[in-house]
Amino acid sequence: MLDRVREAVFSSLGELVEGACVLDLFSGSGSLGLEALSRGAERARFVEQGREALVALRENVASLEVTERAEVLSCDALSERARAASPGADGPWADLVLLDPPYPMIEGEERAAVLELIEILRREVLREGGVIVLHAPKRALKAEEFGPGGSAEERTYGSTAIWYLS
Repeated sequence: MLDRVREAVFSSLGELVEGACVLDLFSGSGSLGLEALSRGAERARFVEQGREALVALRENVASLEVTERAEVLSCDALSERARAASPGADGPWADLVLLDPPYPMIEGEERAAVLELIEILRREVLREGGVIVLHAPKRALKAEEFGPGGSAEERTYGSTAIWYLS
């Protein structure tokens, strides 16, 4: 995600980030979750399975000295392990979910799995008043695809779409 888009996303989230529990799926180098931590999020779980990205992610977490507030999981972001609550926790636990899947997942065969993940996140992970931020290609998705029972707002930046889902 471009820096200017990331800045716009976090500006639009405003005070929601302060004190939030964040789930950053498809973390890559961790730029989204680390931005949330830098803006006052209480803690963040980063989920990435790419070997090189994990090395960069761990280095970034260490260099920014946020290891006590960051949990790095090496697993598939679509897996149950990625979204499971911490031991002893019950029910929805995240105030902010950052979802940045590779574009081919949204435009290809895994599209249905990504949309199903969003429904699971809404039901099982997202606390009341929380938001899912989805980074996707412009015009790749329609609001109706996110199912009933929640809101879906799209903002576009060049060829990028940011969806705010609740």
